[in-house]
Amino acid sequence: MKLSLAIVAFALAVPTLGFAQDSTAVSNEQQYPNTFSSGSANVSKFTQESKRFNDWAISAGAGVPLVQSADLTSIKNGNGKNLFGYSMYVSVDKAITHAFGINLQYDRGETRQGWFNTKDAAPSDASVYQRVGARTQYDAISVLGDLNFSNLLRRVDNKSPYRWALHGYAGVGIMGYRAYQKDENNQRLMTEQKLFKGQSFFAQAGTGLKYKINRRLDIEARAMYVYTGDDSFDGGGEQYSNINKREDQISDNFINATLGLSLKLGKHESHLMWHDPLQEIYWKLDVLAEKNQEVEVCKKGDLDNDGVCDDWDRELNTPAGARVDGAGVALDADLDGVIDLYDQCVTVPGPVENNGCPTTPVDSGTVTATDTTLEGIEFDLNSDRILPSNTPILNNAVSYINSSTGTYTVIGATDTRASDAYNQKLSERRANSVKNYLIKNGVDASKLNSVGRGEKDLKYPECDPAEKCPEWKNRANRRVYFEAK
Repeated sequence: MKLSLAIVAFALAVPTLGFAQDSTAVSNEQQYPNTFSSGSANVSKFTQESKRFNDWAISAGAGVPLVQSADLTSIKNGNGKNLFGYSMYVSVDKAITHAFGINLQYDRGETRQGWFNTKDAAPSDASVYQRVGARTQYDAISVLGDLNFSNLLRRVDNKSPYRWALHGYAGVGIMGYRAYQKDENNQRLMTEQKLFKGQSFFAQAGTGLKYKINRRLDIEARAMYVYTGDDSFDGGGEQYSNINKREDQISDNFINATLGLSLKLGKHESHLMWHDPLQEIYWKLDVLAEKNQEVEVCKKGDLDNDGVCDDWDRELNTPAGARVDGAGVALDADLDGVIDLYDQCVTVPGPVENNGCPTTPVDSGTVTATDTTLEGIEFDLNSDRILPSNTPILNNAVSYINSSTGTYTVIGATDTRASDAYNQKLSERRANSVKNYLIKNGVDASKLNSVGRGEKDLKYPECDPAEKCPEWKNRANRRVYFEAK
C-alpha cells in the first residue's frame, strides 16, 4: 500500500512541476522566435518585479473529522450515537496560475469512533459488540494541488466581478497517529505510528467554497476525504484482531469538514486566484471600442483647397476651381503655359495673350502642328482604366477631332516599373481604352489609330528606374497622348 501511494505521489508531482515552470520563451537574439516557441517577437522575462498580482497566502482553519469507512466508525447512520472529534490545519499557499496552485499543509486532530465517547465509561448494559470505544490523535503533512474551477470554467462573456469561488484539492503526504481503545476494563494505546519514523503515506481530496471578504481575507468551507491506507487507524488494534475482522476493508478513512480563513500576502491590489484574464481583455476591448479615435489626415492642412494635402502639395497657391494632378499642380493639357482653368482652347496650344488659343485658324483638312498632345490623360499604376478626371479632356478631344478632317494616332505609354514586354502590352491597352472611349462618344473610327510604346516614350526620361523620381513624375509617364498624321 505504501509503495502504491508513493507511485501516486510521484505521478501528481510531475504535472505540478510542469505548471510551476515559467513557460514564456524569451529570445536573446534579434529575430522572431520559431513556431515551436511559446512566445512572440514581443516577449519579456517574467521576474518578481514584473508581477502584477499577489500569489502567496497563509490559511488556517478548524473542523470536525468523522471516521466513515472502518471497523469502528464515527457515523452510525441511525444505529447509535454519532461521535465528533476535532481538527485544525495550517497551510502555506502558492498560486502558480489564475486557476492552479500548490499548498503545503499541516493537519492535527483527534477522531472518535466506536460505540461511546472514550471520556465516558463503557456501557454495562450494551452488547459485547457495542462495548468498544476508540479515539485517534493524528498529525499529517501533505502537499495539495489547488484547482480553481470558477476561474477555469468561467464564461468568456461574463464581465461581472465575482466573490465566490469553487476549488478542488488533491494531494499526498505522511501521517503519524496514536490510536486508543477503551472497553469495560480500561483504555489503552493500541497502535502508534510516529510522524517521521516509518512514515505512513496517506492521500486526501475534496472541495472548498471560498468567499472573498476583502482584498486580504477569504473565508472557506472545505470538505476533504482522507484515505489513510491503514486498518489500525480506528483503534481496532492489529490488522487481524477480532475488531478489525468486523469489516473487509483494509483502510480506515475519514471525512474532515472544516471552516477556515486565508490571508493573502503581497503589495498588489488583487490576488492571482481571483483574477480572470479574459475578463480584463474584454474590458480593455470595450474601452477601445467606446473611445473616439480621430485620425488626423493632413497635419499641415490644405491651404489652397485643391484636395492635395500641403504635406506633399508642390503648388500651394492653386487657383480655386483648377483641376490638379497628384502633386497638386494645376493641369495644362496642351502645355502652352495657360492652365486648363483659364485656357479657352484646352487641347490646342496657344499664346497666353490669346487665352491659350492659336492666333492662326486651324486648317479644316489637316492639323498644322505635327504633334498635338494631351498631357493630362494619366493612369493609375498597373491600370488602363480611364479616370473621371480625364473625361473633360477626352470630351474636348472629341469636339476637336470631329472639327477636322485629319487622322490621329492615340499613343499609350508607361513608367519603367515591370518588364519591357509587360509594359508594352499595358501601353497598348491604355491606347485602346482611350480610342474606344472616343469612338463611343462620336469620333469616326477611321480617324483614329492606336499604338503602344511601353516604357520607350518617357515624358521624364530621367525616371529610369522609377525609384529615382518622385511619384508625380512617374504618374506623368503613365499617359496617353495624340499625334496628328
